[in-house]
Amino acid sequence: MLDSLLVQFVVLWAVIDPIGSIPVYLTKTARLSIEDRRQVALKSVLIASGILLFFLVVVQALFELMQIPLSAFQIAGGLVLFIFALTMIFGEGKPEHEMKMHTNLSELAVYPLAVPSIASPGAMMAIVMLTDNHRFSFIDQFITTLIMLLVLGITYVLFLMANRIQNLIGSTGAAVISRVMGLILAAVAVNNILVGINDFYIQSLR
Repeated sequence: MLDSLLVQFVVLWAVIDPIGSIPVYLTKTARLSIEDRRQVALKSVLIASGILLFFLVVVQALFELMQIPLSAFQIAGGLVLFIFALTMIFGEGKPEHEMKMHTNLSELAVYPLAVPSIASPGAMMAIVMLTDNHRFSFIDQFITTLIMLLVLGITYVLFLMANRIQNLIGSTGAAVISRVMGLILAAVAVNNILVGINDFYIQSLR
């Protein structure tokens, strides 16, 4: 049980990537007052939470209505997470890429902070896979939701401490951490693909 919780925490930490979001937050809020920066931090985390909860509740039901088998969803989800992980490892680092995004201050909490910095495509896919109705009970899904909210809460706290953390690790440190988490996420994604392929063949033999 503890191992499962740890794996879920690591996966959600990797895809939400709070550390990697700090340079984005600092750059995009540099011209704001301290109070405004706190408001942006709170709103961005709340909006990201709402988006991820929407995916948790609605998306699997939508796939079932479309009669898409679970194994296909697992394989597709694993591929998406794997590609996302590769961009974290080999592509332009998350902080560098998202700091270049242009936005109006009024939209700052939504873009690029809530989406795609916090509620990234990888985070959306991961939360759906970690709360699959066919593999996890309601209690399991509730615990996963709490872990997701914990990571988002930590993200908010880190935003409030962003200046200190940035001075401590720098943009380079954030990029390194992001790449390490990308490697861990790639391993999790490959495992999901293999599980999906195995389930597909088992179902086809029935």
